[in-house]
Amino acid sequence: MNVPFQADRASCDELRCLQSSNSLPSSDQQLNSKLLSNHPSNHQLSSSQSPRSQPLSTQPSSRQPLSCKGAITLFAGPCAVESYGQMQKVAVCLRRNQLGWIRGGAFKLRTSSHSFQGLGQAGLDILARIAQEYGLATITEVVSTGSLEATAQAVDALQVGARNMYNYELLKAVSRVIAQSHQPVLLKRGIAATIAEWLEAAAYLALADNSDVMLCERGLRTFEQSYRYTLDIAAVAVVHQRSPLPVCVDVSHAAGTAALVPSLAQAAVAAGADALMIEVHPSPLHARSDGAQQLSIQEFEELLPRLRRIAATLDKKII
Repeated sequence: MNVPFQADRASCDELRCLQSSNSLPSSDQQLNSKLLSNHPSNHQLSSSQSPRSQPLSTQPSSRQPLSCKGAITLFAGPCAVESYGQMQKVAVCLRRNQLGWIRGGAFKLRTSSHSFQGLGQAGLDILARIAQEYGLATITEVVSTGSLEATAQAVDALQVGARNMYNYELLKAVSRVIAQSHQPVLLKRGIAATIAEWLEAAAYLALADNSDVMLCERGLRTFEQSYRYTLDIAAVAVVHQRSPLPVCVDVSHAAGTAALVPSLAQAAVAAGADALMIEVHPSPLHARSDGAQQLSIQEFEELLPRLRRIAATLDKKII
């Protein structure tokens, strides 16, 4: 199943011109040289690449292209996998709206040791079952080298969270795994990381000639107390200038509250994000983690047409 990870971007020829531009710092030019050497050509979305075209294997074996002109990928699903029934309700919603990816955390890194830590392997099994039954591509966070292989075998794409952006041993281990499995990997920006540090972390994932890397802006820790994190929407444009890598925006973690998610999501689409990550839960009030920032299924389905209208003005589709 070919489910594209990325949206409309400049051609590789244009990116090579950008890489050689004197306007970029020399460190960016060196980093882009590595990333461009591995970056695939853009793929045009076709009817044969519909996110709903066929069910997935529980052990992905074929490479899913990152580049797809004219598309914005939407990763939707709960913060944490809590049960099969919970994931099934979200999967039905995604299929109903012709979306191709479902997200959910099987292993959770939590600030408090008393907070829900995820279902672990049972959560991975649920994701694999959902993928097989509903034909959805799956993405989940890998939190340690100890669970890396099991996670990679269960899902279609890996996510490295903000807390692990500086975990270079994990980044190198993920690089080795995806070099063999050809799986995409999404790298979240650390909560206090500069864009330069973020791009250098991405270069670790490209050590084994991996090209299936997407960056994810999820908000920075600042002095502001009105929301959970300060969403650096300008990072989308800056990364597009400095790197060939696509950029996802996780609006749920930045918002911290569901009421802010629609506005941030619309801003991200308008700013040129290649993908969105939105947390959706059948019953946010009963969520075992981060319930305040998760949309209900009804709220998500009310937001989706608005996002599609904005995307259409940019000649893009949301998939």
